Amino acid sequence: MSKSITPEARIITGANASGRVLPSAEGLSFWGGVDPETGLIIDAHHPEHGVSVAGRILLMPTSRGSCSGSGVLLQLALNGHAPAALVFSEKEEVLTLGAIVSDRVFGRPVVVLHVSRTIYDQLALAETAEITDTRLRFGDTVVNLRRVTHEDLRLTDPEQALLAGSAGHAAQVAMDVLCRMAAADGAEELLEITRGHIDGCILAHDANLIFAEKIADLGARVSVPTTINAISVDRENWKSQGVPESFGARASRLADAYVRMGARPTFTCAPYLLDDAPKAGELIGWSESNAVLYANSVLGARTAKHPDYLDLFIAICGRAPASGVYTENGRRPEIVIDVAAPDTLNDESFWPVIGWQTGLMAPDRIPLLTGLEQLRPTTDDLKAFCAAFATTSGAPMLHIAGHTPEAHLHPRSDASRASMSRQDIAGAWYDLNQGERDIDLVAIGSPHASLDEVQGIAALFGDHRCGDNVQMIVTIGRDVMRKVVAEGLTERLRRQGVRLIPDLCWCSITEPVFPAGTCGLMTNSGKYAHYAHGLSGMHARLGGLSDC
Repeated sequence: MSKSITPEARIITGANASGRVLPSAEGLSFWGGVDPETGLIIDAHHPEHGVSVAGRILLMPTSRGSCSGSGVLLQLALNGHAPAALVFSEKEEVLTLGAIVSDRVFGRPVVVLHVSRTIYDQLALAETAEITDTRLRFGDTVVNLRRVTHEDLRLTDPEQALLAGSAGHAAQVAMDVLCRMAAADGAEELLEITRGHIDGCILAHDANLIFAEKIADLGARVSVPTTINAISVDRENWKSQGVPESFGARASRLADAYVRMGARPTFTCAPYLLDDAPKAGELIGWSESNAVLYANSVLGARTAKHPDYLDLFIAICGRAPASGVYTENGRRPEIVIDVAAPDTLNDESFWPVIGWQTGLMAPDRIPLLTGLEQLRPTTDDLKAFCAAFATTSGAPMLHIAGHTPEAHLHPRSDASRASMSRQDIAGAWYDLNQGERDIDLVAIGSPHASLDEVQGIAALFGDHRCGDNVQMIVTIGRDVMRKVVAEGLTERLRRQGVRLIPDLCWCSITEPVFPAGTCGLMTNSGKYAHYAHGLSGMHARLGGLSDC
């Protein structure tokens, strides 16, 4: 006899799915963690590495890592290798949005459920499950589902008009998806934002190009100033670099589609390095995980970690869901971590290492770190910290006592406490140093290198140059590249054997720009040290800029 239970369980999108249950105790970044063509988990650091998500009822507390996971899910849906359903016990946005777009824009539904922890724990023990429009069934248990709808939102007259198609079909689709996502997020209304940043512009798979050109062909235009993330090629020089026409032309089409829609061709994953960076308290609509972390945590601007594709719809509508870190209460620390830090530092790789470890300790909540007050991190140190944290956590911001502008916010009443020992830090360093000891490629610029970093490289080399059979490649944004040229550094770096490449970054670089036959890889980026194996098949060594 079945037993029916009615705790909170919501169906966000899709219906009618069944399959074997795949519980994952640890969150997963679909971008860099799941092969978009096969559904295999390729994140070498994940406990389910090598398992396929295709056709499974995939359970995770929440996702983590890159905002680009939404695009990977769409690609899986388009090629028939998506999970049958995604079930989350905590707030989740990236994969939820990917499923909404797959259903609403392409008619390829992937079921998404947001359920209570009680239901989640029971479902994790089941072998199979079946989902309809109104019920989740596993074993002898039936859970009633409540579908999330637009009616859960309070919209203004102009917003209702957008939803009704007053600004054309593209804006109507954008507003519909935005409202669905806002309702799923628990928002009661939308808020106006001042600027956007687009992340879904890397040709990691066909879905990104299919999506961008489809929306552009509908006549979409952004309504607020909008920047574009790093892309998959050096837009002006890819032909001379030997990039195949079949790839370079499609990657350029993807970038150009966003430019057609009115976005500015900045082509950087570090938009906070631009001269017009957001101000404290400014409401913005950014994607790209490291950029979101830096904007919230270091600049004090306010943006959710918007998934790819939602970033475009937010820029079209000029609005975002009024929830989460857009509110003061949503920015308060949810866990306090005391770090056993040294009194002084001689190695800047400390910052990405503890950023990565902090993400493991706070995979789904905003942390406040204490114990670092005596240290003096640079803005590049904080950039590296945020980027590494964003690979292992789904949280959109963090606080560091003594170093970030909102570290004074009082922790939530239910905030937990934890300690990061020196053994924890050493273990994280070891996990990020699985690569070969003989290095023939040094990768700098994940996120894009700052002017200070480029100046530092030139100063560290002095009159020397890269060793024989060793290449150093620095990926960089166009804006910083112009400043490097203006300072006369390009020729000096060329003599030192350093190669500067604009527009793309290490998260999008492929052969032949990524040197074929590379044996040993070293980087100063905790983010790239984490993702390198899944992206290139190679583990990396991590070190500070001087070590590199």
